[in-house]
Amino acid sequence: MIDRLTVDLAARSYEIQIGRGLIAEAGSLIKPLLRQPRTVVVTDAHVATHHLEALERSLHGAGIAAASIVLAPGEHTKSFAGIEALMTRLLEAGIERSTTLVALGGGVIGDLTGFAAAIALRGIDFVQIPTTLLAQVDSSVGGKTGIDMPQGKNLVGAFHQPRLVLADTATLDTLPRRELLAGYAEVAKYGLINDPAFFTWLESHAADLLDGDDALRRHAILTSCRAKAAIVAADEREQGGQRALLNLGHTFAHALEAECGYSSELLHGEAVAIGMVLAFDLSASLGLAPLEDSARVQRHLASIGLPTSPTWIDGREWSAERLIGHMGKDKKGKDRGIAF
Repeated sequence: MIDRLTVDLAARSYEIQIGRGLIAEAGSLIKPLLRQPRTVVVTDAHVATHHLEALERSLHGAGIAAASIVLAPGEHTKSFAGIEALMTRLLEAGIERSTTLVALGGGVIGDLTGFAAAIALRGIDFVQIPTTLLAQVDSSVGGKTGIDMPQGKNLVGAFHQPRLVLADTATLDTLPRRELLAGYAEVAKYGLINDPAFFTWLESHAADLLDGDDALRRHAILTSCRAKAAIVAADEREQGGQRALLNLGHTFAHALEAECGYSSELLHGEAVAIGMVLAFDLSASLGLAPLEDSARVQRHLASIGLPTSPTWIDGREWSAERLIGHMGKDKKGKDRGIAF
């Protein structure tokens, strides 16, 4: 069974497909979208171990030529050095404007491959096959691509929509618990921004979802993607303000990540969990949200094992002045102010 929904962007509309075992079917699902039966799969060493062979077998079985580029895992790959290395290998592989890239991996691979597709030969097609919960519910949908800078996260990039998103829920079985929890923070975000019934549902089902219930995972992914697809369709390039809702907690989160050097010391989803708690605390202190809502968010995220305070990282001393400095460089800033 495959759940399908559409990101409605007129001529650039595309489908999100969610189901178990989609990598095995990827060749037949991707082939109708190709301008030539040729792809280049971009992945990282961790993901390649689990899923690259199955994807290559599916593509070849559908009569699609598929070269593969395996990159080092980790946020540091999402950099100018990383995009230069990827572009060099793509050009050496002889890509053409009708070649399609396939991003097989988490948010780093999706963002980097999407950015490469946006700038290679002035723009070529790409397909997202997200293999983490965070990527399946957030970064693979919406067309935001890019790389990090020392000054901040995702400060260089482009809006470039994929042709298709294939979310294979079976890939979540291979995720470490920490990565699964990091992705769950983005799932919870969709309940907090505009779907209180979904957040209530998560409070009841999060534990079973995280423990491997595939039906619950599919429902959570579908609900999250439906929410994001609606927001992206209404405000694709974050001009009208509605898409800014998707950044709940991210101003704090990106500052925390920058202070940690975008290292594994603090994963993006962990930073988002802390950032959402801080955002609700700030809202409560400004009288914009009740204190009980702030406490409820903190309580739920903590109950499943997500961090809710920067003090979660043992031994790190935080400087409010440095964090505010990072926030001042956030790409959402306007008129030299910090946008929360």
